[in-house]
Amino acid sequence: MNAAAAIASPVSLERLPRRHQARVAQIDWSGLTLPEARRLRELGFDEGVDVEVLHRSPFGNGPIACRIGRMTVALRRAVAASVRVLPA
Repeated sequence: MNAAAAIASPVSLERLPRRHQARVAQIDWSGLTLPEARRLRELGFDEGVDVEVLHRSPFGNGPIACRIGRMTVALRRAVAASVRVLPA
């Protein structure tokens, strides 16, 4: 198997399965409003940070609870879709 095939492609945080650890690969800052981008930065979201999805709303249209560091934060699905992660 070649090295390029061994590297997984980034997926959105919105699609990351529950209880799977991942690392933030990139954030589409241009797809976020200024307050959303500021909030993500204040919470510590940046490339290289470890993240884990803990819970999703039951009907698929509510927020996503995720862990970043020792914090648990809730993100709107549209915001979570702007965060691309590499599963660990």
